[in-house]
Order: sequence, then structure tokens, then C-alpha cells
Amino acid sequence: MATLQFLGAAGTVTGSMHLLRVGEQGVLLDCGLFQGEKALRQRNWGQRIDPKEVDAVVLSHAHIDHTGYLPVLARRGYRGPIHCTSGTADLVRVLLADSARLLEEEAERANYFGYSKHKPALPLYTAGDAERVLELLEPQRYGRPFGPAKGVEVLYRPAGHILGAATLDVRVDGAGTRRLAFSGDLGRWDRPIIHDPQPIPEADVLLLESTYGNRAHPAGAEEQLARIVNDAAARGGALLVPAFAVGRTQELIWMLRQLEKQQRIPTLPIWVDSPMATEVSYIYARHPEDHDVEMAASVQRKSSPLDSGRVQISRTREDSRKLNQLRGPVIIIAGSGMATGGRILHHLLVRLDDPRTTVLLVGFQSVGSRGRALRDGVEKLRLFGRELPVRATVESLDALSAHADREELLRWLSGFTRPPSRTYLVHGEPAAAQSLAEAIRERYRWDVAVARDRQTVEL
Repeated sequence: MATLQFLGAAGTVTGSMHLLRVGEQGVLLDCGLFQGEKALRQRNWGQRIDPKEVDAVVLSHAHIDHTGYLPVLARRGYRGPIHCTSGTADLVRVLLADSARLLEEEAERANYFGYSKHKPALPLYTAGDAERVLELLEPQRYGRPFGPAKGVEVLYRPAGHILGAATLDVRVDGAGTRRLAFSGDLGRWDRPIIHDPQPIPEADVLLLESTYGNRAHPAGAEEQLARIVNDAAARGGALLVPAFAVGRTQELIWMLRQLEKQQRIPTLPIWVDSPMATEVSYIYARHPEDHDVEMAASVQRKSSPLDSGRVQISRTREDSRKLNQLRGPVIIIAGSGMATGGRILHHLLVRLDDPRTTVLLVGFQSVGSRGRALRDGVEKLRLFGRELPVRATVESLDALSAHADREELLRWLSGFTRPPSRTYLVHGEPAAAQSLAEAIRERYRWDVAVARDRQTVEL
């Protein structure tokens, strides 16, 4: 018998983790960290999965909410293979090291300022734990089946979300063959740098993300970005962009370059205050298997996505601190994307109470994150134990999202040649998942349900 248990990203967006059991074999689909509100983050400290139950891990992509629990799994004794695409393998090496560093720095700050109830405060995992994971990575190619465990075969296809992101087409052999499809995080069509999402032809059970299942992304990303940059320049202050180092930063720089060339925005100093984003950009250039036509042409011209002729890189902490002395207008792009950590926090600390400052949110902001608080119009934001007044202008640009919206999710579903017997919605807040479920029932008449946390279903 084959079963699937939802151990994360069920009823919430983060913590993607699903255990496929085939007989005595256990294959973990994603192994992500819970992020956002405190109640979710605390779940990372519990025993989410016994490593003895897992024979292999298969990753959809490199984002921390899909991979960030791997160091905990490795520290607790897991030594099996971790399968992923080649692009994901390269990104995981960077993202897990950065995640461990941020966790260690947060523990140090908590101990220094004394705002943790734990004495001493300890990180969830360390750089050494992250290193253990890297020894277990086994890169796989798109379109070439591989067997992570006995009776299980997986095929990767491009998901169009970030570099290396893949959908999982899982074949389970037992008392009859069953097909499980897992969308991972689906991207969007006609975006720069990477391929569009590719369809999966058939499945008996479908596991589908629902992050933006209740909304449509606005059109005209370039027009909105041009307006925001021009308004920020008119205020004369800094444009602060909390941006994910993987995907979002590269696309944002690409668009700023095009707007500059078209003279639709002024020529402003642009700083990328994220060594990881810089490294990731070079990783993007090294993976032609993920490139769309525009990116392939750019690489052939030997130009990096960050090579706009204007972008300056802040590599060290001292470089980052010097940015606080810059007077606007200036664009500063720094991690993290939901302002949960990283260098963006120091820039917010210095500039958030300045009415000349603009904060631009360019990605999904989960419940409980500082980015979500800013988006919701909070008047004060807590940073490093202090309550700061929010006098900056806060803008959102959903059109830059790397996630498919509701109509794009429905478009991807149209690629199935026969409907799945059952569809489970994951990786979405309750309202988004319920809305998408209703849309799927209305358009396709499919049997669809919102996955429940810890629920086990049969294939």
C-alpha cells in the first residue's frame, strides 16, 4: 500500500514536507522550514519526522521553506540521498549556508541583548549541520527518470519558479501502478531568465500549490516599477527593496536595466547588499538547461543578470554599514524577501522612520513576517528589540511574483490529458486554498480537497 502524509505546508504556505510511504520505504518530498509567525517557527524545534522513517529525500527546488529543515534532519542522523536538479544542488549549497549563518547570528543577538527566554539562546542548526547536507546531494536531470527508493520512480520537469525548480512526476509500483504528481512551486509564463512551467500529462493523485489561489497578479509590472522608482526619486530618499536572493533579485535587476535603457526611470545608484544574491546570479549563468531565449542570448554575450553597467555590490558588513551614510535617491536591494532577517533589517532600522524612504515589497509576505506587517500598514515595527515608527512609504509589486496566480494555476491544470482521481491543495493560506479549490471544481469538475496538517491519504 502507498500513502502520503502532509507534514508541512498544509493549511499554511511554509514548511513544505510530504512523506510518501511505499511498503516499508519512505520518500520525503521536500524538507522545508516553517517561517513567519512564531507559532509556526516553533514547530521547527519539534520532531517533525523521524529520520529512520526516511530512505530518500526528493526536492522540488531550493527555497528555504522547501529545503531549510534538511540540516536538522542530517544532524539527527539522516544519511540517505537527497535528490534534486543540478541547479537546485548549486543553490542549496548557498542558501543553507546563509540560513545557518542567519540562525547563528540571531542567537548571538538574542544572547547579547537578552531578549530570549532561553539561556543561552541556541540556533536551530549550525553551519556544520548545513555542511552535512551537501555531502548527500545527488543531482538529477530534467526528463530523465530516477529511482529514489524501491518501487518509486521520479521524473523532473521545469516548474518555471526559480532556477532548478521542478515538478515531480512520481510513479509508484506495487499492487498496480499509481501516478503521483507534485507541482512544487509553479512559476509563471513569459517571465525573463528561465523556462515557462511545463505540464504533466497524467496523474492519479495531484499535490498542487495554492499560494496565490485566491487572486490574480496585476498586469504591467514594468509600468508599476517605473512609477515606484520615479516616485521614490522625487522624494529624494532611499528605495529599500527586501528581495529574495534567488530569482527575485535577478529579475528585478533585469527589469531595472530595461527601464534605464528605455529612459523610463532616472539613472540612480543601485546597490545589491547581498553577497548571496551576487553568487546566485553567477549560478544562474552556469545553468543553460534552465535558460529561456533572452537569458541564453545574455549569457552568450557574457553578461550577467546583474551586469547593468550601474549595479554596485556590497560584499562585506563594513560595505553594508557604509550604505547607511548614502543620501538619496538611491536603490538598495537586500535580503531577506520577507524582512525576517538579513541585511535589510539594518537598513530599515536606519531609514524606516524617514518619510523620504520608500520600501518596495516584491514577493509573497507570509503571516507573521515583518514584510507582511509593513504591507498591512502597521504603524510601528519591532526591530532588534525596539519599536520603530513607520514613516516610510510602503509599496507592493505583486506583478513580480515568482508564483503562478489563480488563472495561471488553472492554465497549468489544463495540461493534464485526464483528470486526477483526487487533488490535494497545499502551500497556501486557508482562504487562498479554499478559493482555488472552488475554482477547480467550477472549471474542471475535479475532486479536490485542501490538505490538512498531519493528514494521511492513500494513493
